Amino acid sequence: MSRKTLNLSRILFLLALTVATIWIIRRHNQPTHWQDNRGEIFGTYYRVQYAANEDLGKAFLAELQAVDNSLSMFNQLSLISRVNRNETDTTDLRLRHVLQLSLDVWRATDGAFDVTVAPLVSAWGFGLQRADSVTPQLIDSLMQFVGSARLTLTPDGRIRKADPRLQMDFSAVAKGYGVDCVANVLERHGIKDYAVWIGGEMRMKGHNPEGKPWTIGIQNPKDDAASGKETMQTAVQLGDCGLATSGDYLRYYVKDGRKISHTIDPRTGYPAGQSLLSATVRTADCATADALATAFMTMGTEAALRYLDAHPEVAAYLICDENGRTVVHKRGEWVEAE
Repeated sequence: MSRKTLNLSRILFLLALTVATIWIIRRHNQPTHWQDNRGEIFGTYYRVQYAANEDLGKAFLAELQAVDNSLSMFNQLSLISRVNRNETDTTDLRLRHVLQLSLDVWRATDGAFDVTVAPLVSAWGFGLQRADSVTPQLIDSLMQFVGSARLTLTPDGRIRKADPRLQMDFSAVAKGYGVDCVANVLERHGIKDYAVWIGGEMRMKGHNPEGKPWTIGIQNPKDDAASGKETMQTAVQLGDCGLATSGDYLRYYVKDGRKISHTIDPRTGYPAGQSLLSATVRTADCATADALATAFMTMGTEAALRYLDAHPEVAAYLICDENGRTVVHKRGEWVEAE
């Protein structure tokens, strides 16, 4: 081969290499689009924002349907509904995970969070059915088969009940777990910037579409949410975390001039009557935050603060009514948005 031919071959090779390199760089630097999926699930609304060129809505909706099929007591064909009816004692991966988490939080909160509260929740009108009248005699009868001490998850994944009338309600943790499941779908697809909301539960990572930290508002619990008159107590910036809010202003009814809250204390059988108006909890995952927010509403301010002081890995923003004054107690770092 002549020197002239060799030089031409080198030039053509370098030219091809340059073109290929430019193509790869341009392909790599193509702008990422933001997806925004919204809809209804679990009796509430969801929203998923994430930086990706691909719409992953079908993937995470399939995951949410699987969560509903496992954990929803309002789905008569779900696994937990069948367990509650004593048709099976088996579990799937989702039920085992959420039940184990629930038992851990039950122990850590001295019973303030308890998924066996289902019969009490129904009696007070927040479950599958509502009692004609709630009397001390009715509560005493129901309390005979309420309590996670009567429940065992065996090493082979079976549920053992000390009383067949025991029933479980995962409403206080299932939405948070659903949020985590959606986040896991996004993580498996390599998504680095996202935010997932299901009702008042959420999980976020990275940055928002403007390249800034995610910002969420914490509602003033003294507002009349039913009338649509809502204002924010504050707005905070968040990093990678799960977040959940529980409050008596979210679900309640008034009977005979008395406010009946959806937060039922499993230790007494009656709605929790505390000065704590709302609890916003931040943890690494959303399911744990969801369960703890409910537990804090049951425990009340002082007990919740004692728990938080003993568990610095948990952050919380507690809004209380102290003698008619709104008082905020914070644990952990909360960066208020400007």
